[in-house]
Amino acid sequence: MQSQPAASVPALADLSPACFAMVMATGIVSLAARMHGWRAAAVALFGLNIVAWLAFGMLTALRATRYPGRFFGDLIDHRRGPGFFTTVAGTAVLGSQFATFGLPAPAAFGLGAVAAVLWFVLTYAIFTAFTIKEDKPTLDQGITGGWLLAVVATQSLAVLGAILAARSAQPWKLELNFFALSMWLWGGMLYIWMMSLIFYRYTFFRFAPSDLAPPYWINMGAMAISTLAGSLLIVNAPDAPFLQALLPFLKGFTILYWATGTWWIPMLVLLAVWRYVYKRFPLRYDPLYWGAVFPLGMYSAATHEMILALQLDFLSWVPPLFLGVAVLAWTTALLGLGRHLLRLRRTA
Repeated sequence: MQSQPAASVPALADLSPACFAMVMATGIVSLAARMHGWRAAAVALFGLNIVAWLAFGMLTALRATRYPGRFFGDLIDHRRGPGFFTTVAGTAVLGSQFATFGLPAPAAFGLGAVAAVLWFVLTYAIFTAFTIKEDKPTLDQGITGGWLLAVVATQSLAVLGAILAARSAQPWKLELNFFALSMWLWGGMLYIWMMSLIFYRYTFFRFAPSDLAPPYWINMGAMAISTLAGSLLIVNAPDAPFLQALLPFLKGFTILYWATGTWWIPMLVLLAVWRYVYKRFPLRYDPLYWGAVFPLGMYSAATHEMILALQLDFLSWVPPLFLGVAVLAWTTALLGLGRHLLRLRRTA
């Protein structure tokens, strides 16, 4: 009877900062399923996502209060700190679900406000800490694909802002579209900064199988969500004069983001084969694997919206294909989570 609490203590203390990646992945698979008419699956995943968001929110709050040293130590850690941006992206994606499923607007606006506050606090807390801390890792030890979660968090606010703008009256429509445009532009600039460092680390430092963590799929996912935000802004252009004036720019950069994300897919598949087949790296459950599910679902949703925004009907075969892959990956990750929880229970 005394061993169970003792076993539960390290489980909470070691809770991954990227735990909200499951919320991100479940949310975008739900939204993509709804786009393709899978109404029952979309609603079921929506309900599950609400439960997951509440559960991880409570666990994160408990960890911050019971183990503040571990919590804030992770916040300023170069490898683990960016994982906190999943909190922002998960909250914004859930807000997009509330808005898209036609539920009362205050819920979506409330989640958007929470996500925006979290984005502001985490962005300036994490990057200020990385700047002023005295002991810093070298580039090859400090940066990972997980850093691009900061881009995903930024673009998730752009997506939610554009969705809310389409469902709001003036003058909120103009203000929300301007907010979405600003976040979209900043997210694109942030990707350029970070991807330059990540690509440099890829090509000029030794790369071990253990270095290829699942969040490297965010290389593609960050571009996919940028494509989705750009497509939504194009659709909203008739309601905002400044978007209308920028329409050629919006269309060009949206295709640029989609093409960049598409380029990453074969590269990431090859690296995964090298890691798991050639190097025989063990495949064990890790919360970070949800960060690999999210880009697949996002690529499906983003391509679907881009086709509608730019009339690219010849790409219509792409979204259902990647939705199927995303559902398979989501199911695999869920089974892995179930086995992991059973293992923890046996240990307790």
